[in-house]
Amino acid sequence: MNEFSNQLQSPESLGKIAVLMGGSASEREVSLNSGKAVLQGLLSAGCDAAPFDPAEREISTLLEFDRAFVVLHGRGGEDGVIQGVLETLKLPYTGSGVMASALAMDKLRTKQLWKGVELPTPDFRVLSEGADLQEIVKAMGLPLMVKPVCEGSSIGMVKVESLQTFQQAWDVAKSYAGEVIAEQWIEGAEYTVAILGERALPAIQLKTPHGFYDFEAKYQAESTEYLCPCGLGKVEESALQQLALEAFTVLGCRGWGRVDLMVDQAGIPWLLEVNTVPGMTDHSLVPMAAKAAGFGFPELLLEIIRLS
Repeated sequence: MNEFSNQLQSPESLGKIAVLMGGSASEREVSLNSGKAVLQGLLSAGCDAAPFDPAEREISTLLEFDRAFVVLHGRGGEDGVIQGVLETLKLPYTGSGVMASALAMDKLRTKQLWKGVELPTPDFRVLSEGADLQEIVKAMGLPLMVKPVCEGSSIGMVKVESLQTFQQAWDVAKSYAGEVIAEQWIEGAEYTVAILGERALPAIQLKTPHGFYDFEAKYQAESTEYLCPCGLGKVEESALQQLALEAFTVLGCRGWGRVDLMVDQAGIPWLLEVNTVPGMTDHSLVPMAAKAAGFGFPELLLEIIRLS
């Protein structure tokens, strides 16, 4: 029995729960998979829950529900839009509020804020028309990561290993909405730390034979390894958890989420991004970290609701 058990609300007291899933963003299919897992988990816990896809139902019909479990990934779900709707409807919902969701979805503003409070994040440049790509390579070196700032699940991200492929990567990234950045490449190990309330769960190290932890490595590949325990010493893991918690809190995030980091070959951690609505599929990391902390999927879902 873990420390959350005696704090959980009874499923009956939660009323009717809308599991917000799907939507119209580029991560729709991932969201549908996450939503199905959350829905089944809530039903198995004895909750009165039903799916709700904003792309297929009038948003006003959310008033038929007592609360919302948000599993909408990407734009419209993680960027403060649906959170603003739920605030207007006065419907309790899981996860971060409007401002924090908007900030965390925007990788550029997230990095600017972290830099402002002197938290470590890789150097970057905003790519705009007329940018001198050769000068950017000279300043930051190769490889580089080119990424659209308002997409999730590594969508639109390209690792650049030569000046010749830089423009091609930029063309891919700018086909998505929002700005594009080129980010300094950190050579080292990738980690993720799930946040639940004011607690950082055990860190997970991610290993993939791909060039980086891309969409395929996240959702399709069987070759991706998830190490939990993560392989760090107790002191090092604790420091990583504390940094993740601080990065999450600085953005104003609440409830639950996930912070992605790199640790370079000198052992220095670097913050990459915050996910305010992490994946909840069979490849997902938050349920994995929760399991390592001693509680199962339905119990995790009830705790996330309790924090709403």
